[in-house]
Amino acid sequence: MQELKKDWWKKEVIYQIYPKSFNDSNEDGIGDLEGIRQKLPYLSDLGVTMIWICPIFKSPMHDNGYDIADYEDIDPQFGTMDDFDLLLNEATKLDIKIILDLVVNHTSDEHEWFQKALADKNSKYRDYYIFKEGKEVPNNWRSQFGGSAWEKVDNEDAYYLHLFGKEQPDLNWENPELRQEIYQMINRWLAKGIAGFRIDSITFIKKDQDFASLPADGADGLVSCKHKTRNRPGIGRFLNELKKETFEKYNCVTIGEASGVNYEDYEEFIGEDGYFSMIFDFHYADIDVESGTDWFKRSHWQVRDFKELLAQSQETIQQAGWAANFIENHDQPRALSKLVHPDFQNARSACGIGALYFFLRGTPFVYQGQELGMINAERRNIEEFDDISSIDNYYRGMEEGYSKEEALHFVNLRSRDNTRSPMPWNNEKYGGFSQVQPWLEMTEEYPTTNTQGSEVIAFYQKMIALRQTSEISQILIHGTIEFLSNVAENVIAYVREYNGERVYSFTNLGTDEEEVIWPKDIEQIFVNTHNNKNQDIGNILSPYQSILFK
Repeated sequence: MQELKKDWWKKEVIYQIYPKSFNDSNEDGIGDLEGIRQKLPYLSDLGVTMIWICPIFKSPMHDNGYDIADYEDIDPQFGTMDDFDLLLNEATKLDIKIILDLVVNHTSDEHEWFQKALADKNSKYRDYYIFKEGKEVPNNWRSQFGGSAWEKVDNEDAYYLHLFGKEQPDLNWENPELRQEIYQMINRWLAKGIAGFRIDSITFIKKDQDFASLPADGADGLVSCKHKTRNRPGIGRFLNELKKETFEKYNCVTIGEASGVNYEDYEEFIGEDGYFSMIFDFHYADIDVESGTDWFKRSHWQVRDFKELLAQSQETIQQAGWAANFIENHDQPRALSKLVHPDFQNARSACGIGALYFFLRGTPFVYQGQELGMINAERRNIEEFDDISSIDNYYRGMEEGYSKEEALHFVNLRSRDNTRSPMPWNNEKYGGFSQVQPWLEMTEEYPTTNTQGSEVIAFYQKMIALRQTSEISQILIHGTIEFLSNVAENVIAYVREYNGERVYSFTNLGTDEEEVIWPKDIEQIFVNTHNNKNQDIGNILSPYQSILFK
């Protein structure tokens, strides 16, 4: 592989794979590494240049692999390290890079370190985690998944901290010996030839050391742990050290899941000497809820709200560094269900919202099934959900006074299972994902929404080619972005500019036709989601129509 430039990752198009739900090669109902390898030609034809694979490490799967028991072993349900090496080798031949999920805020409670910490309170491993002695719960922090963030140690007057599930004890980043163990593990993976990492929950690694309680913010008498544990003062020392001890030694890409970072701090995170190559911004992604962890607190957003948040995000990141642009991931509902009115949830609208985000300034991420225009599943009772966060939100919703039906409705709208249902490859039973019952129910749409003859896939291929290998590639990759204000409330418009050349994007995110005044005479239309002939479009945008022109 040729030597990569310092900021090579700006030119990538990244496809996120949730391995459990992508493709099952051994007919056990669970996707696996060999299943991914078999679909590399599909990914190559789509045009993506990199795949991000969600956790594949050894895990008891309480949080679908985000509870890691061994950072350097592959979970048997996904295959073996030989399978991974083969996948990496085959992907490299197709010029597809691979990045992995890095989860170092916490481990599984089955990790060897934690087991040794439990077995001997005087062991050095006790200080690899955050234990507090005493008969009472140390404070009133609520975990991200609900309930107390503290779990009592069996047969001891002591508790350990878990900001997520109780099976996910938090690592103690104050301990330099632990940090070195983490860095060595990271470097071994990078030496193996992966292109970098998406870094999970990284803004939680620094906790306020007073471990003080705060006033309750819910009927459970607890308070969100984020106020004392997310992006807290002093985190920069850890993140700088992490970068210097690992990422800087390799020309790798790093994408931080950096929730809770204020815009004024973005330069520290993604500036010239920032901690990461880019970060995900959730300000606009969580438009539909007041809090990403409280799904029963719906926001009743309007297009103008989304437009303001998107513009603020893009313009702030332009000043600070580089964006990781997305409308779906493994923690979000399907974008077509979230952003589009039910009457318009169709292939054209899937193309429209795709074009809206894909040509923003930054590296575009495509989540598996997004390129099909998939929608949320409608599950009829809480027993049908696998996602730990969905189950927590269901019971917390009722605790906050909502009925069972209302609580279930909120969970259906927001469940992480919406994007974790198996990938439909064709219209056969189980959608060609597997020959046996999958680990999670297929969505009901798969007989008609799958990879065969999909107009949305063809559209994504076209968008990727435009960004990567067309006459306007330089503008779309390197150009500046400016949002246009003299447009209708439901129209989102921006201009990309590079070396004096401009390309314009206009999208109607509303349910009514909108009249537009073009900023210039249209010379050439590159994308028109609602008219494949790309002929003269007049001055009307249909609902969810998007055009790209110069």
